[in-house]
Amino acid sequence: QVQLVESGGGLVQAGDSLRLSCAASGRTFSSSTMGWFRQAPGKEREFVAGIRWSGGSTVYADSVKGRFTISRDNTKNTVYLQMNSLKPEDTAIYYCAAKFRGVLITTEYDYWGQGTQVTVSS
Repeated sequence: QVQLVESGGGLVQAGDSLRLSCAASGRTFSSSTMGWFRQAPGKEREFVAGIRWSGGSTVYADSVKGRFTISRDNTKNTVYLQMNSLKPEDTAIYYCAAKFRGVLITTEYDYWGQGTQVTVSS
């Protein structure tokens, strides 16, 4: 099993920045593909960003490309999501996810955190 704990959410104004963190334990973190997903009220959970185990390959949803940056620190078993130029449309619960098998970076994740709330006011 893998345990993922998100932190860093909160209430911010449009245009502000926020950095989410996801601390992983229970399995070798460096071998994982890590992703961030979000779910707004009444909507399906959607992919936000993902990063390969090497850290060299990243993928972003079109809605956040250019504003969000995913990174990882394998020495700390932690993945980050730097969120800049936040919009009210970014308001959602953000979930950290991990996978250890498969080539797809936007789907088929196996382990999930509990989520952290991000609220962006206009």
